[in-house]
Amino acid sequence: MDRNKLHTLEFHRVLEILESLASSETGRKKIKTLTPSANEEEVRHLLRSTAEGMDLIRLRGDLSLEGVRDIRNAVRRAEIGGILHTGELLAVSDLAEAEKNVRRMVTELDEEKAPLPIWRELTERLEELFPLAREIRKSIDDEGQVMSSASPNLARIRRSIHQLQGGIRSSLDQILRNSQYQKMLQDPIVTQRNNRYVIPVKQEYRHAFGGIVHDQSASGQTLFIEPKVVVDQNNRLKELELEEEREVERILGELTIRVQEYASPLLHNLGILTEMDVVMSKARLGKKIKGVCPRIEKDGVISLKKARHPLIDEESVVPVDVELGKDYQGIIVTGPNTGGKTVFLKTVGLLSLMAQCGMPIPAEEGSGLPVFSGIYADIGDEQSIEQNLSTFSSHMTNIIRIMEQLDEKSLVLFDELGAGTDPTEGAALAVSILKEVLSKGCQVLATTHYNELKVFAHNHPDVLNASVEFDVETLRPTYRLLTGVPGRSNAFEIALRLGLSSHVVDVARSHLSKEENQLEEMITSLTADRKMAEEERNEAESLRKEAEKLHQELQRQWALLEEEKERLQEAARRDARSIVSRAKREADEVLKELRDWARQKPAQVKEHQLIAMKKRLDEAQPEPVRTWKSGKGDENRQIQVGDEVLVRTLGQKGQVVDQTGQKEFQVQIGFMKMKVKREDLEWQRSAHTEKTEGSTSYHRQSHHVRHELDLRGKMVDEAVPEVDKYLDDAMLAGYQQVSLIHGKGTGALRVGVQKFLQRHPRVKGYRLGGQGEGGSGVTVVELH
Repeated sequence: MDRNKLHTLEFHRVLEILESLASSETGRKKIKTLTPSANEEEVRHLLRSTAEGMDLIRLRGDLSLEGVRDIRNAVRRAEIGGILHTGELLAVSDLAEAEKNVRRMVTELDEEKAPLPIWRELTERLEELFPLAREIRKSIDDEGQVMSSASPNLARIRRSIHQLQGGIRSSLDQILRNSQYQKMLQDPIVTQRNNRYVIPVKQEYRHAFGGIVHDQSASGQTLFIEPKVVVDQNNRLKELELEEEREVERILGELTIRVQEYASPLLHNLGILTEMDVVMSKARLGKKIKGVCPRIEKDGVISLKKARHPLIDEESVVPVDVELGKDYQGIIVTGPNTGGKTVFLKTVGLLSLMAQCGMPIPAEEGSGLPVFSGIYADIGDEQSIEQNLSTFSSHMTNIIRIMEQLDEKSLVLFDELGAGTDPTEGAALAVSILKEVLSKGCQVLATTHYNELKVFAHNHPDVLNASVEFDVETLRPTYRLLTGVPGRSNAFEIALRLGLSSHVVDVARSHLSKEENQLEEMITSLTADRKMAEEERNEAESLRKEAEKLHQELQRQWALLEEEKERLQEAARRDARSIVSRAKREADEVLKELRDWARQKPAQVKEHQLIAMKKRLDEAQPEPVRTWKSGKGDENRQIQVGDEVLVRTLGQKGQVVDQTGQKEFQVQIGFMKMKVKREDLEWQRSAHTEKTEGSTSYHRQSHHVRHELDLRGKMVDEAVPEVDKYLDDAMLAGYQQVSLIHGKGTGALRVGVQKFLQRHPRVKGYRLGGQGEGGSGVTVVELH
C-alpha cells in the first residue's frame, strides 16, 4: 500500500506507539518498516500470533527481550577474521540467554490450558545457544572487562602487575614521607602521566630527583617527574601491561572463533526473537488500548462494535458501530462541521490498517474486518503549493489516482467529496464519482454537506444515509453516529440560538426551494423518530434485563424450594422409618413377654395365637400419606391460621401463618413466606390434634409448631425459657432450621438470645436473617 496514504490516516503515529512498546533494538527497527498485508492467510496468522501473545501476558506476565540487539555486523566481522570487542561478545551472550528465557517461559506453560501453537512452534525453531553464552560469561563480566579467571596466564600477569604497582607506590611513598624532599614537592601525592607513576615537583628542584620529566603544569611551576629509583620498575610494569593486552586479545580471538562457529544459529535466532518481540509489542498495544483481535470476514463485510479511534483519549472518544458490506456497500455521512465525520472515516480506515498488520483494534469482542487489497483515502486539504494546485484540483488529482487503482476488494474513504468548487457542479460530480466507485464493487465511506448526496443515498439500494448528532440546545456535537438518518446543517437553528433575528432567518428559509424545505422537514421527522425509537429500545432493553434478573431470582428461589422439599421429605422418611422400627421393637418385646408367659402357663396361650398377633402388628405399619390431592370440593372449606395447605401453583406444602385479606393468606414454605390467593390453596390438615373414638392416634407435633417464634416486646429473662421450649418442640417436629424474631431495637434482646443459643446443645449454628428473611431483626437457627 502507498505509505503516503497510510500517513493520511495517521498510521505512522500508531507505529510510533508500537515502536515505543518494543523491548529490543531489532524489534524497534522492524516495526518502523511494518506495512499492512493484503494476503488473507498471512493476516489471519498475524492476528492469531498476536492473540497468543496477549494470552501469554495474561498467563505468565510480560516477556522482555531487551537483551536482543542487532549482532549482524559483529557476526559478519567474526566470519571474515576480525576480533570482536567485549561489548559485541556480551551482545551475543545476551541473545543466547534470551533464547533460554523464551524457551523456559513457553515450555513451562500447561499445553492443555494454554495451547499457544504458533508460539510453541517458534520456540521449537530456536537453536540452543546457551553453551556459547556460558563460555562468554566465564571470561567477560557485566562491565565488559575480561576477567582474570579467563586464563591462568592472564591471572599470573595481573598478579605480577599488582605486585609491581605496589612496589612502585611504596618507593614513591618513601620519597613523599622524607622530610628532606617535602619542601621540593608541589603536592605530596603520587599520580600518573603517560601511564607511568610520577610525583609533582617544584620547577626549581627538578634536578634533585633525577629520572624523567613527563609533563608540566600550565604555569610551568610544577614538573611531573618519574624519579630515577622507579624508572626500571615502571619499565617492567609497561612490559607486563603489553603482555596483558596480548593475552586479552588472544582470549577475545578464541571467543570470536566460537561466535564464528555459531554464526548461522545466531542469525537464525535473531530473526525469530525479533519476530517474537514485534508480536509482544502488538500484544502490549492490545492491553494498552483495551483492544481485541478481530475476526477476518468474508465478502468485504465490516462489522465493528463500539470501535474507537486509537489515537484519541479513551475518556473523550465516542465509540461507533459500523456495519457495511452485508446489506449496504456504502455509507454517506452528513452533519455539521467538527461533528466527528472525519474521525469516523479515519477510525474505520485506521482500524483496517492495524488489523492487516496483525494488531489488536480498540473495539469490542465480536468485531470483524475483511482483508482489503488497498485502503484509499482522500481526507483533508492536500493541495500542493509547489504544483500551484487549488484545493479542488488537489483533491481531484488524488481521486483520479485512487480510481485508477481500485478493485472489488478496495476500501475507499472520501472526506467532503466534491467540495471546493461550485456547489451544484461539485454535488453532481460527487454523485458521479460515487456511482463509478460503487460499480467497481468497492466499499465506500464518504462525508458531505450536499443535499444531493443525501437524496442519492436515500434512493440507492446499496447506500445508507448516516449522520453525526448535533445538540441544538447546547450548540455542541455529541459525536454519536446515527445510521439510517441523514444529517442537517442546523444553520438556521444555530443562528437563532446565537441571537440572529427570527425575521432574518424566516427570510432565509423562504429562499430555499420547496424540495429543500421538504427535505429538511423529512430529516427533522426522521431524526425525531429515530431518537424516540432509540429511547424506546433502551427502555425495552432495560425491562428485558430487569425481567432476566427477576427470572434468575425466581429460579434461585425455586431451587431453594426444591432443596427444602427434598430435605423435608427425607426427614419425614427418616422419622417414619424410626417410628416403624420402634414399633416393631416394642412388638417383639411384647411377643417375647407373651411367649415367656405362655411357657409359664401353656394351657392358656397357643402358638398360633401368637403368630396371628404378630401378623396384626406387622399390618399395623403406617401407609405413606399421599402428598397431592385433587382439591375438588374444598373451595368452600374455611382455612384457619395454623392449617397445613398445598400451594397448587408450586406443588409445595406449607403452613398458614396469617390471613392478609378476605381471600388471601400468608403461607410459610420452608424458610420462605409468600402471599397466596384462596383458589390456589388446597386444605390438607387442621392444626388441632385428631382423636378417634376408642383409640388414640399419636402424631408428630409439626402441625402445632410454627417455623418461627416472635419474641418482640419481651425481656431477655422472659424470652430465654420460651426459646428453650420452642427449640425442643421444633426438634420433635423434625425442623432443621427455624427463625427467632427479636426485632432490631437496641439489640439487647438479640444479644441475650444469641448468648443462650451459643450454649444450647441442640443448636448447630445461627446467623442473622438475609434479604427477604428479616435482616438483623431475625436470627436464623440451624438445629442438629
